[in-house]
Amino acid sequence: MAAASTLLSHPKPHTNDDVSSLRSHFKPSSFASQSTSFGSSKFASKSLSLRTAATRSGRPEPATLSHSESRSDQTFDVLVIGAGIIGLTIARQFLIGSDLSVAVIDKSVPCSGATGAGQGYIWMGHKTPGSDLWDLGLRSQKLWEELAESLIEQGLDPLQLLGWKKTGSLLVGRTPEDLDVLKRRVKQVCEAGLRAEYLSSSDLHVKEPELLVDKDTGAAFLPDDCQLDARRGVEYLEQGNRNYASKGRYAEFYNHPVISLLRSGGNGDVVAIKTSRNTLHCKKAIVVAAGCWSGSLMRDLLKESEIVLDVPVKPRKGHLLVLENFNSFHLNHGLMEVGYVDHQTANPLPSISTSELLNQDEQSLSVSMTATMDTMGNIILGSSRQFAGFCTELEESIISRIWERAGEFFPKLKEKLFSDISKSREVRVGLRPYMPDGKPVIGPMPGLANVFLATGHEGGGLSLALGTAEMLTDMVLGNSEKVNSAPFTVHGRC
Repeated sequence: MAAASTLLSHPKPHTNDDVSSLRSHFKPSSFASQSTSFGSSKFASKSLSLRTAATRSGRPEPATLSHSESRSDQTFDVLVIGAGIIGLTIARQFLIGSDLSVAVIDKSVPCSGATGAGQGYIWMGHKTPGSDLWDLGLRSQKLWEELAESLIEQGLDPLQLLGWKKTGSLLVGRTPEDLDVLKRRVKQVCEAGLRAEYLSSSDLHVKEPELLVDKDTGAAFLPDDCQLDARRGVEYLEQGNRNYASKGRYAEFYNHPVISLLRSGGNGDVVAIKTSRNTLHCKKAIVVAAGCWSGSLMRDLLKESEIVLDVPVKPRKGHLLVLENFNSFHLNHGLMEVGYVDHQTANPLPSISTSELLNQDEQSLSVSMTATMDTMGNIILGSSRQFAGFCTELEESIISRIWERAGEFFPKLKEKLFSDISKSREVRVGLRPYMPDGKPVIGPMPGLANVFLATGHEGGGLSLALGTAEMLTDMVLGNSEKVNSAPFTVHGRC
């Protein structure tokens, strides 16, 4: 892009839109944060008439039902609310792992939320071995690798189809205290069975020449971490799911806000959902994977019922800065400063006026250096986290802070003024689905046995997607667990 752009729609709070890397196409194998991309293929279904529309970028939007063509009542085994990376991978897992039919419903279109605004890393370096997220992250990473390998076996290129590449990740420290933390982390990661290496300043300079390195600089290097282009990945997922449409097993209902749940008079199970356009009946399960809107959506849907359920997921806004055609700068790996590990706890930055940023008492901001290079050679710099409600406005002061922080690590960036990059940048703004305890919520809702939640991944939707999809579908299908689901249960947390 020649000018700055905000890659996020501006949805209202009470909606069900989803919000926050190996080598080519998705093959039916096992896998599982949050919005579909712009697919180019149409699919035919006996019951659905679909059409595509050109976007401003010249790419067609996903095939979707037009209002005049939709049937008022249809029945599926599984209804997935939310067309983000989490919702789409869950749909895919049901399609490849069972003979059930699946519909994906979203009030908007894919990649209009956090998925399309993300950085695309699938890293273990910033996760702590033994933590609740470690096993789920490890399982997800393995599934991404298996997917990439399956594409290679088919003669396909994961880099082209998924934007996947195994870059390895560097968790960088710049103080003696940081280096002690990194050495302990490398030891933990190795004991947990992953390859990891501590890099001293001299070794780090060889690995990443653009990085500013002094005697107190070091890094934890995980060579098997990878990156993925979320939009390419989502497009691949969509196209793979659509292969089941001609068999009558898959349909998409984009631009269909969910407005109510319909329950049976007998056991009280939810038997259908009503959207703004029609009624979709459900035989087996309904999955709410609506990102940061999951909480407000469930409050709206349950307000007339006797069920008391508070899903405490809320939006956490993030900015990313993408530098296009920045030919004088090259990265060999994905990088993240060691402070990113504590990035979950956000405090206002003293260098930025609170009157400029704070619109709510609870709002706070943190900025931590992350840097990756995508498949097009663009540099992606991040990242910020703040509580700003459902606001998705681009804030130049935050982009400036991201630029300044990155410049502290990469001297070559300081050769350009911030004003000089305005014509060759893209800004991504997304709303991550934040849970107070830092873990996604995955499982059945108390009082609604056939309704399941899969949300709260915050910035880890892409990296946790395949494991989440596998976990959720195993719950519904009654399969044995690959990863302990107890830490992610709804009960006691909502």
